[in-house]
Amino acid sequence: MATKVTGEQNGEVATSSVTQPVGSSVKDSPAVERALARSKLYLLLSWSYLYPEDDEFLDYLQSGELAEDGRAALNSLKAALPAPAIQEAEEVLQGIAEHFDAVENWVSSEGVNWDIQNLRDEHRRVFSNVIALDCPPYETLFGNDHVFGQSYVMGDIAGFYSAFGVQLSQDIHERLDHLSVELEFLHFLAYKESYALCHDGPEKLKTVIEAEKKFVKEHVGRWVPLFSGMLKKKAEYGFYKLVADLTAQWVAFEIAYLGVTPQPYSETDYRPANFVSPEGISFECGAQDKGNELSLLMDEVGAQAYLDKDKPESSGQPGGTA
Repeated sequence: MATKVTGEQNGEVATSSVTQPVGSSVKDSPAVERALARSKLYLLLSWSYLYPEDDEFLDYLQSGELAEDGRAALNSLKAALPAPAIQEAEEVLQGIAEHFDAVENWVSSEGVNWDIQNLRDEHRRVFSNVIALDCPPYETLFGNDHVFGQSYVMGDIAGFYSAFGVQLSQDIHERLDHLSVELEFLHFLAYKESYALCHDGPEKLKTVIEAEKKFVKEHVGRWVPLFSGMLKKKAEYGFYKLVADLTAQWVAFEIAYLGVTPQPYSETDYRPANFVSPEGISFECGAQDKGNELSLLMDEVGAQAYLDKDKPESSGQPGGTA
């Protein structure tokens, strides 16, 4: 999926520098390391929410690689933070690492004995075969009591994707407002930030970072905190309870890192009874296509024009400016 990150310091743990020289000399820079580490963490969470179509994710989980990769990404992120930010981020990063430890402990005590059907059954228990109204992983069910509001949010999400030439894979059937898809989009943005630092100029880097900020502020940062709490209550125990803990703390870190101030939804903003699919169809995502390789189509034409277009100031409505 698509693009991300600016280089200015924003918030308590913000970092990268738009003014840093572009070229091979920055490939091992802290800014690149931060972007790659954040990209990996977003991808691990994205994979965790998909329905397990085959053994690939279960093998990755049971081998211990998910927890190992998560801790490695956190260590890289911590090592690449500037000194003033390390103290601010220390506690939350340690908390996230402990959640990966908990995943590892769950695997060794219970998950190691699971087969693919066990994981599928657990996914169905938590998320159901249809939309689970007590913890739906779909953004448009939050804060929109009318189909037109849902359509507006869906259209805004689609605008972010299309602005950077991102298309959804046909291998996995999901809607574009599914949490896994949104997290994968942020994974791609963070990865593209690392690429921009090494190969592009300050303008493209800034475009990517502004997209990241806007998407976290206007989308993920608004509904995922409430969703994570709902998921904890629904799951109660097991793998998806641990994923909910991870997600909540990681999104909180990212909000601080990017220096944005989303207006999070409250329980009164969740109105499942009036849900109508905005498009009337199922969307597809490629967060875990064959070989765990992303299906990407990168075309930045028009990206800056989309990001710079006028939007109403944020006042509890989706689409406010960052």
